[in-house]
Amino acid sequence: MASVVEIGRYNLIPLSLASLCACPCRPSSPKTLVFTQKRCCKLNFGIVFDGSKPVLRVRRIGIPINRRLIAAVARAEPDRFNEGKANEEVDKSHKLPANEDSVSEHQQKASQLKKRIVFGLGIGVSVGGVVLAGGWVFTVALAAAVFVGSREYFELVRSRGITAGMTPPPRYVSRVCSVICALMPILTLYFGQIDVSVTSAAFVVAMALLLQRGNPRFAQLSSTMFGLFYCGYLPCFWVKLRCAMAAPALNTRLGAAWPILFGGQAHWTVGLVATLISFSGIIAADTFAFLGGKAFGRTQLTSISPKKTWEGTVVGLGGCIATTVVLSKIFFWPTSLLSAIAFGVLNFVGSIFGDLTESMIKRDAGVKDSGSLIPGHGGILDRVDSYIFTGALAYSFVKIFLPLYGV
Repeated sequence: MASVVEIGRYNLIPLSLASLCACPCRPSSPKTLVFTQKRCCKLNFGIVFDGSKPVLRVRRIGIPINRRLIAAVARAEPDRFNEGKANEEVDKSHKLPANEDSVSEHQQKASQLKKRIVFGLGIGVSVGGVVLAGGWVFTVALAAAVFVGSREYFELVRSRGITAGMTPPPRYVSRVCSVICALMPILTLYFGQIDVSVTSAAFVVAMALLLQRGNPRFAQLSSTMFGLFYCGYLPCFWVKLRCAMAAPALNTRLGAAWPILFGGQAHWTVGLVATLISFSGIIAADTFAFLGGKAFGRTQLTSISPKKTWEGTVVGLGGCIATTVVLSKIFFWPTSLLSAIAFGVLNFVGSIFGDLTESMIKRDAGVKDSGSLIPGHGGILDRVDSYIFTGALAYSFVKIFLPLYGV
């Protein structure tokens, strides 16, 4: 705010305050308004209004000079020092949130990785115990996973990304199909076969869709039939592999030392050994593919899953084969090295194909995860997608191509 004092008639001349006052304690102003009157006098008066403190200066001079009376000091622009300091503070204020965001993002990733590791180890130990138990424990646990996974599948089908180009099945049909899918593993354990049950269930669901009110659509029928096949029928092969193949793995040393309280050597069947090796091969394939993609990934494998690379796929294949061969030496099954390598390749093919299938469904649905049941891992389908097709391939390999169940 400028302070103005008018004394007589003066001429307005712009001067620099530094030329009038060389006081180091007072900052200089870039622009100064000066009133002058040409009159000879031996006294030089100066009144400076700087903010709210006026300063009066009187100086005697020996020769006549112009009388200069500073009437006002108007700051037309902010001080450069203060302006530079303000700009620096602004820059810091802009940089600080960015640094905070990067630190927060790093902490969030570290927390998510910790959750993945903790819950992954917990899931691995639990699944290992369920596989060792076998029988009804294994079947009921599989049925529970199938029920949750089928619910996630039908929710994906009903999402906006997929329903934009199709008509989803009614909600009551989705719920009935989830229950049917959960019953399929139990029926497989009880009857030994699932063909009649699957055919009957598909017929009932198809009739319910065709006789519904309104306009039945083929998209409803196709998505529902694929749900029964994908979520219900394919997982049943794990029951047939683990529980139906009861031939003892006689050469397994671990089985010979197994406590009688937990079934003794008879508990170690070909189905148990094949299931353990297949599960371990899938885990190794996923782990090595992830690490290989992070370290060497350059070439994209497919547009369905942009993060998957050919380099990671090759590393995952090598890890799956190596794990299968090492476990075959430990369990002495399969006895042939060529059979062990072929079993590892088959497990990897089923793993990558199941992963890509679920990625395609999620991409069309426009979601990242199938659900949020498992912290750090997403939904059930996100964890078991690699196992859905592998069970059928592993069962067919052991049942058809390995003589005497590979013993």
